[in-house]
Amino acid sequence: MTPNHPAVSPGLWALAWRRLRADRLAMAALAVVGLFLLSVLLSATGLVAADWEDEVALNYAPPTFLGPDPALAALARPAPPAPPNAFDPLAADLDALRATLAARGAAAAAPKAATLPFGADKWGHDIVKKTVKGGQTSIVVGLVAALLAVALGTLFGALSGFYGGRVDDLFNWFYSIFTSIPSILMILTVAAVLQTKGVLSIVLILGLTGWTGPYRLIRAEYIKHKAREYVMAADAIGASGWRKMFGHIFPNVSHVALVQVSILVVGFIKAEVILSFLGFGVPVGVVSWGSMLNEAQNELILGKWWQLAAAAGAMAILVTAFSLFADALRDALDPKVK
Repeated sequence: MTPNHPAVSPGLWALAWRRLRADRLAMAALAVVGLFLLSVLLSATGLVAADWEDEVALNYAPPTFLGPDPALAALARPAPPAPPNAFDPLAADLDALRATLAARGAAAAAPKAATLPFGADKWGHDIVKKTVKGGQTSIVVGLVAALLAVALGTLFGALSGFYGGRVDDLFNWFYSIFTSIPSILMILTVAAVLQTKGVLSIVLILGLTGWTGPYRLIRAEYIKHKAREYVMAADAIGASGWRKMFGHIFPNVSHVALVQVSILVVGFIKAEVILSFLGFGVPVGVVSWGSMLNEAQNELILGKWWQLAAAAGAMAILVTAFSLFADALRDALDPKVK
């Protein structure tokens, strides 16, 4: 006789995953995001694009599907040696020495390609490898800054919504100050005050200015949940305020924080590109999609469009996929959706 097992209703995360799997567009977007994250991991470990700074091609080498540029190929050919000066023995010795050094340098130097799969920049760097390396910087900035902003917004929102009173008034005052200034102006202001360039500076700039959205949503959730029966039961057994906030209430509102992370990543990647494009972003020697777009504006004058297309295309694909996945995740975690 088979024992009867009580039916167990699936939890919030199980239902959300079931809805996500049923959405083909969301799963396709998740696969694209996963490929970008895998490229970041491989680039950070040095397995991919570690040699992106090597000058492997001619300056502004075009993409392979366009074919080599005859003008660049003509410039790459070595100039014919000057005829020896028969009237000056010292000049003849110097010419011979120059020829010997040039021959040794040509033998030691690796031949530079006339074309690459997606072209080269003005230094002869491979655009594909440069785009992968730049994606590492932009994606890491977006992820870490989003986690920082959501952590601050969750902490401030939990304190404000749970305690209320003067604590709520204090955080609402800060919230009003930050939201009264347009976000891009706030970001540029903080960047100008810090006067430092680097990945850490960009993360701090974006994280310290982007907590207002998560704060507003988390505060509303805590105001709603603090009067629920399970919180009153925790209060009856003597649970502390921090335990009620983060041990009992936060697991029931964590889906809001997760959705905010996925939404802010998209905005912060675009913000990093804007900062690097305006000169407030990564320092010299560090590549990102924003710095690539900054370089590409001068290349467009010369008709060299491939660096702009590579950086803008990679960013557009990632931002679109992340936005689609964030929308699907928000719908999947909505308890009103059955």
